This record gives sequence, C-alpha cells and structure tokens, in this order.
Amino acid sequence: MERENNTLTAKRVADAAYDAIRAAAVGLREDVLCGLAAARKIEEQPRAQSVLDCLLENAQIAREDGVPLCQDTGTCWVRLEVGEELSIPGDVLSQVDDAVARAYTDGRLRMSVVHDALFDRANTGDNTPAFAEIATRPGHGATLHVLLKGGGSDNASRVVMLAPGAGIEGVRNVVLDCVREKAANACPPLIVGVGVGATFDKVAGLAKHALLREIGSPAASPKHAAFERELLEAINATGIGPGALGGKTTALAVHLETAPCHIAALPVAVNMGCSAMRSVSIDLVSWED
Repeated sequence: MERENNTLTAKRVADAAYDAIRAAAVGLREDVLCGLAAARKIEEQPRAQSVLDCLLENAQIAREDGVPLCQDTGTCWVRLEVGEELSIPGDVLSQVDDAVARAYTDGRLRMSVVHDALFDRANTGDNTPAFAEIATRPGHGATLHVLLKGGGSDNASRVVMLAPGAGIEGVRNVVLDCVREKAANACPPLIVGVGVGATFDKVAGLAKHALLREIGSPAASPKHAAFERELLEAINATGIGPGALGGKTTALAVHLETAPCHIAALPVAVNMGCSAMRSVSIDLVSWED
C-alpha cells in the first residue's frame, strides 16, 4: 500500500484516481443500476419503459465492451477524505492531474475541460486540471472519491441564499423549482443532491458530496430521511419521468446534507446526478489498519 508510519503517499492517491476514473467511465454504480431496474418494474407508460430499457441496455454494453457510459465523460472531481490520525505529505494530490491525463488518454475518453472559463475556451487536451480537495474525518482511515460529472447535470444546479425565515418550505420550493426548470436537461432519472447550510462557497460542496451516498443507504438522521422522502415523492409527482418523456420516476433518490450556518443565512444548493451516475470510492487505508 506504500504507506509507512501512518503516511499516505501521492503515488498511492494518483494510482487509485487512475483506476477509479477508468472504472467509473464504463461502469454504472451498482446502486444506480438497481434503482433503474426497480423503476422499470413499476413504470406503466410505454415511452418511459423504453427509456429505462435503453438505459439498462446501455449500462450493460458499456460494462461488457469497456466503452463510456456517456459521450460526455465529464470533469473529474476528486475528494480525498483522511482520518485525523493519518499523516499525509503536503503534496499528496500533486500527481492527480497526471493520473487524470493518463486515464482519459488511455481510456479514449472525451476531453472536456477548457483553460479558462472566460478568457481562453481552448480545450486543455487532457481533461486536466482535476477539481481536487482534501477533507478530514475522525479516525485513521483514508478514502478517495472520484466523480465524473457531465456538463448537462452540473448545469442543472442552483445555489440560493434564502432568508432564515424561509425555513423548510423555502428549501422545498428551491429544490422543486430547480427540478421543474432544469431536470429535463440533466438526463433523468436523477439523483438529486441537496445541501443546506454552511456558507455561499461551501453549500454547493454539500450538495455534490451528497451524490456519493449510495441509494438506499441511511440518511444522517430520521429528520433528514423524512425530508428526503418528502422531496422524492414531490419530485416524482411532477411526472417529468425518464428521459423527460413522462412517467413515474423523475428521480431515483434525494440525498440531503446539512451544516451549521450564520444566524442571518439559509444557504441552499441543488446538484443533480444524471442517469449515468459515475463515481467510485476506494479505501486507501482501512479504519482498522
């Protein structure tokens, strides 16, 4: 594992990122695959059935032939979660961009990153830089999360700074308004990540991180779980459906993350994961090591 004295190396992180990118690009997450299959069983509208059949067939072909699930192979979001008892060098993410460039080249994945959003829209040619971050957590373990995020689903996002008095109803309205206006362009059925709290610059991270949670896994609390169920029911009641062609399943899940915030603020973010939800999480150091 190339780890000595509780230290995680940059090479180990880069090697894991390379493997995760190659796997995520061609393999639909198992929980999403199961969610699509479950949606197919309950769907009654022929067009929605056809869309779900195509999505399931596409996932099978991608895995068997080793070809991308979607032509938009996305930007690469890398999150390293490190236990506070584990030492890491200051350059632990220094080789990630090289890993991204190699993975996209070797996998013949579409390059989708430009040099500068405003002044230089020329393609970087290797899908770098990665959008990488480090977060700490209690204990000793370390986990690398890699999420390949297409432009369609990321464009269907929103950050709103509500007044505190808006409360739960205000958050609900932000989520549902975003779904009604943008879900059709995000390739439903979706996983809808919702972040509430923190600050303007951090709340979007909560929403994106929520997409990593597997469908059906426990929410942070019974209150979180109840609000997630309420939002999911309301989203599916819109009838937008698979492929935005109508049907019962607009979203497979809603995942909520909350955080403390200023007394004068109620930040809300919505980040949608499309039907080609591509993320891989790798334990670099187990909690038990």
